[in-house]
Amino acid sequence: MFSRSGYRRRMQAWGEAVWAGPRWESFLRGVVKRALAEEEPQPWWMPRRVLTVVSVDIDDTAGVGAIWIVWRPKSSRMREHTALMEWFGNQWRYVGGGSGSGDDPVDVDVLDVCKGGGVLSLTRSLDPPRSVAEAPWISCVKVRLGQDVGQVLIGARRIEVPEQRSLVAVWMSPQSSRGARPVIVALGRDGTS
Repeated sequence: MFSRSGYRRRMQAWGEAVWAGPRWESFLRGVVKRALAEEEPQPWWMPRRVLTVVSVDIDDTAGVGAIWIVWRPKSSRMREHTALMEWFGNQWRYVGGGSGSGDDPVDVDVLDVCKGGGVLSLTRSLDPPRSVAEAPWISCVKVRLGQDVGQVLIGARRIEVPEQRSLVAVWMSPQSSRGARPVIVALGRDGTS
């Protein structure tokens, strides 16, 4: 008979295995595929109490995407993970991301841009070592929105605000300006900023 602590160890090992390797990348590809088809990005077979896909943003023109995931959202051991994807070699590839303890959702009046990150594009592998200095930078931020916001402009892209009032935004920029982000503007339901 298995003890409760033994169960925890097995689940923890399974959870850690999900965050790395081919299973993780195929899981992320499935999320991107569903988002591109404008379907619910949350896998039907994954209970939200275990893993919740909070937001997915894909910039087709740049060939980049970001996925915001929460592992065990109602637990005291909750973890947030942001995965950055790139269209490279005729498929979506996981290029990096980050994770940390989740932050409590806050009431936002209009717009709160928080926590971001970035990674070097996979094009760096095309012509090393020169391409490492010239490869584009893939960046993302998490955005929390107020009740009166209907859409968000991220550079030239217009994104509808999801029900949970939180989203992840992704873009690609030259490495020389990797710290810069596009202008993010909240638009009201009537279209005014």
